Amino acid sequence: MSGHVLPASVRVALWGTAALAGRVPVAKVPERALPDLDACTGLREQLGLWRDLGERVVLVALPRAGDVTGLPRGGPDLLAAATRAQECVLVPGLGGALVPHLEQFGPPGDRGWSVRWEAFPADPLPTHRVEALDLGQVELGLRAGLAEQTAVLTAVGGVPFGGGAETSSARARAAVRTGTLGGSWGLPDGVPPRAARVVDLAGTVLELADAGLDDGAQSLDAGTTTTRTRALRDLQAAATRALADATNAAALALAGWR
Repeated sequence: MSGHVLPASVRVALWGTAALAGRVPVAKVPERALPDLDACTGLREQLGLWRDLGERVVLVALPRAGDVTGLPRGGPDLLAAATRAQECVLVPGLGGALVPHLEQFGPPGDRGWSVRWEAFPADPLPTHRVEALDLGQVELGLRAGLAEQTAVLTAVGGVPFGGGAETSSARARAAVRTGTLGGSWGLPDGVPPRAARVVDLAGTVLELADAGLDDGAQSLDAGTTTTRTRALRDLQAAATRALADATNAAALALAGWR
């Protein structure tokens, strides 16, 4: 894996769809999609069941508090779990969702990470919105939002994305400027180049926004701190929407739907 880490559900949606299309064995999805984790449970079994029942595509939703766009209609347990995790995968034809729960395990000094995928019932989800997506508009909107919020962050002074982001994401910032990451996210073969480019860009912008919010840098006055936080949250939201849209468009392409 590169230094950039896409949400687990984004990677599983793409590799899971590739598996349903026969491009890769279902048993290989965890190691292909989540090579940075030490253990994975609940994913192979559910993907195998969906495949056997005739499902053809796995989509992603990246809900956040106050914005559950893309989340299928389900019970309160699904809503709570997906919003808490800020991600899930879903199948539009059969209905159903999987939410990842990340956990640390092992003794101090030898800690690892595992992910447990929990299944939830959900209604089927019409795909007409995804099928109508214009990736050109998705990319244009994200770049416009990036330019607008970067201007706000620069105007308030200091390091735009915080010291931590500046230190850890030099390559990510270079990728935003050049628009190229060279496929470093580990996407499956068959993802259209434009979809891969938007996934790259959105993932990079999301990483920068998350790092800026986690940095905790405080300005000299409350008003400036509020402006900076609002700009980063707006950028985070724009990147999240673009990442989900680009991932789902790529999944439909892998499934042969577009």
